[in-house]
Amino acid sequence: MTTTCELCGAEASGRYLCERHTVKLAASLDALPALHAELAIHLVPRRTGPAELVTAGAAGPRSPLNEDVLDLVHGRHMTEVMESWREDVQRVRWPQHTPPPPAGLASACRWLAMELEWVVSHYPAAGDLAREVRELEDAALSIVGAPRPRPQRLGTCVAVGTDGVVCGAVVSRLPGQCRVTCRWCGYTYESERDWLMLLHLQPKESA
Repeated sequence: MTTTCELCGAEASGRYLCERHTVKLAASLDALPALHAELAIHLVPRRTGPAELVTAGAAGPRSPLNEDVLDLVHGRHMTEVMESWREDVQRVRWPQHTPPPPAGLASACRWLAMELEWVVSHYPAAGDLAREVRELEDAALSIVGAPRPRPQRLGTCVAVGTDGVVCGAVVSRLPGQCRVTCRWCGYTYESERDWLMLLHLQPKESA
């Protein structure tokens, strides 16, 4: 029975997430640790001068600290959320194992990324995981002000199907992504040979 993506309703070939949202989740898991580190820079606002004086009478109702950053970083919200997801995935996949000890945000994200294929294929809460990871990333980006990376168009898929016809669907990837699966025919580009084939077999533009 075909399962539809829990995020967009697209056909997902028996998985909980479609290929597009699987790729997005992988990218978000990779981005969270760096965003977490960058958030610490925003914990205390930058001074307007080299020796700015703050008098007791100048204090207003607004906190000098970014309370959103306090929640995400100092309050360990981001870290605790990701560690809890790692613990739950392990509980479902290996119920006979004891829960993993807390190891920090980067470790939790890396572990989940390594188990991503199993997660999207067998973990019923994969959609909830993807939503919460996206919410954490959005919250961090709203503070640091970094734009989301945009997919790069690589060309058209050059894989040949069983009928001898070239696929021709558009192939794109996020910056730094090393493995891309064509959403139309399912061919995966990951080796150096794959990328060279994609590059050299692109249709020539008409003069």
